[in-house]
Amino acid sequence: MTLFLLLVGLGLLVLGADWLVDGASAIARRAGENEFVIGLTIVGFGTSCPELMVSLTGAIQGNADIAIGNVVGSNIFNVLFILGVTSLIFPITMTKENREKDIPIALGVTVLLVVCGMSQSLFGIGGSDSLSRIEGIFLLFVFAAYLLFCFKFSSKELNPGQKGKAISLSIAVLLVTGGLAGLIFGGNMFVRNATELARDIGVSDKFIACTLLAGGTSLPELTTSIVAAAKHKDQLALGNILGSNIFNVLLVLGCSSIITPLAFTGITPVDAAVLILSSSLLLMWSFTGKKCHIDRWEGAAMLLLFAGYYHYLFKNNYL
Repeated sequence: MTLFLLLVGLGLLVLGADWLVDGASAIARRAGENEFVIGLTIVGFGTSCPELMVSLTGAIQGNADIAIGNVVGSNIFNVLFILGVTSLIFPITMTKENREKDIPIALGVTVLLVVCGMSQSLFGIGGSDSLSRIEGIFLLFVFAAYLLFCFKFSSKELNPGQKGKAISLSIAVLLVTGGLAGLIFGGNMFVRNATELARDIGVSDKFIACTLLAGGTSLPELTTSIVAAAKHKDQLALGNILGSNIFNVLLVLGCSSIITPLAFTGITPVDAAVLILSSSLLLMWSFTGKKCHIDRWEGAAMLLLFAGYYHYLFKNNYL
């Protein structure tokens, strides 16, 4: 029964991602918006819902490690693993606007998180490394400004392959809603039953926590990005990851730190360095090669870095 529910959860993830990509693309066409902007906002927010719920729950319960660790871990997983796997299968094309504006903004938000959260260690400012309520309000202010910037100044030019069969707005909204529901419920079902199956075969809880549960909240981003890339909607795939990471920092941690100040005691300099390096690699890849894209070898390099980082986690915390 566990294996059956595991497969059902996987099926919901794939079906939900398929519906979400088609619905989001249709909304982009109807609204005259670039697919990247839709991926950055609607899809990015939708796939960040699991992180939002986990971090808010951790903040309400006074567990800062869950709130902070969930976002830092998810953002590293999103870039190094998800974009690594996706580009290894389907190289992801990036635009000049991605290189000059979108990726630098994502990198800037990442640096902002590290500077605010680790100000004592970096600059000797504040009593301890933490996100205060004032900093949480500031992150939400930046988030509001970011959304305004996205819709007001982003290119309205359609992406290659964005034109397609017309779908009514009501059907598109239903596809997006149903797709998000499938991703969230399917992801929860998959993680829950995968955890139970792993315990049945004798895998330790610590190993489960570092693998299945750590990547569990990023399953919506993973399936959505792979399906989007398979449908040659590269901008939707890239926008999904960048949007999710920005939402995680500005909205998720902004709201969580207002509920309770979030201590960064569980975040090491290595974690912070890998977090910044992951976004820096995207910017570097946008300047390599004749075309602006994430090539297969670049995806493989990100996966190797991800594997090295997880080896460090296991070696220093669980072995």
